[in-house]
Amino acid sequence: MIIDTHTHIGISLGFNMKEEHILYMMKEYSIDHCIVSNTECVTHDHTQQPIPELLRQNHVDTNRKVIDFARKNEGKISVALWVNPYESTDTIEQLLKDNLDIVKAIKFHPYHSNLHFDSELIDNYIKLAQKYSLPVVTHTGNGDCDNVKLVYEVAKNYPDVNFVMVHMGLGTNNSEAIELISKLPNLYGDTTWVSIESTLRFLEVCGDNKIMFGSDAPIDGKDTYLNNGKGDRSLYQAYFNEFKSMVDKETYDKIMYKNAQKLFNLKDI
Repeated sequence: MIIDTHTHIGISLGFNMKEEHILYMMKEYSIDHCIVSNTECVTHDHTQQPIPELLRQNHVDTNRKVIDFARKNEGKISVALWVNPYESTDTIEQLLKDNLDIVKAIKFHPYHSNLHFDSELIDNYIKLAQKYSLPVVTHTGNGDCDNVKLVYEVAKNYPDVNFVMVHMGLGTNNSEAIELISKLPNLYGDTTWVSIESTLRFLEVCGDNKIMFGSDAPIDGKDTYLNNGKGDRSLYQAYFNEFKSMVDKETYDKIMYKNAQKLFNLKDI
């Protein structure tokens, strides 16, 4: 079994990630379940400049789209609610309450919000995750807004909320993220754009209970699991193939689906 904890739909930031891409890749590459977020409510572009108001979509409408997608594909799709921290939690709490059976996390992208992860606006949504016992999933990189140390400090303040450092510091060698994850029981990592070598180091330092398979698919197109859109072999091919012989079966199963089942309450999958 494979659960991909980090996939997307949405037309934004130069990407066009379609619902049919998700369904295609699940069938083609034997993915049993995906946690999906809709990127269309991002507020800042790749240079952290504000997206003009007329071109933005509010986070209620964008999350209704992905919830509808999940409803049409129950058992296959769950939702990570991608929130716009500049909007009040009141705007989306009812939607969250009405769909707690399929909403499995609250998702942040501090870089594309141009907000430090320890900002008050993000904190309001962490309190919302705490209220509904949902994990917090956040992009991490090596910038001022999204660095892993900020996530670590916030996670220390919310010991009853689980946090996932997506990418474990995109653009780094992942060492700082691995060290920080080892220090807190409520801090986790995923494999999105993370090399096999870094994952093996993670296992040595943190054990095999705190990392989950994620991919960002279909960011490089419907065959993101196969290649990078330019013909180069995707690193996820190594996770599907060579990695199996590098770890024991129980560890492999934990990374590819068992840890996700536990953290995201997907026990029926």
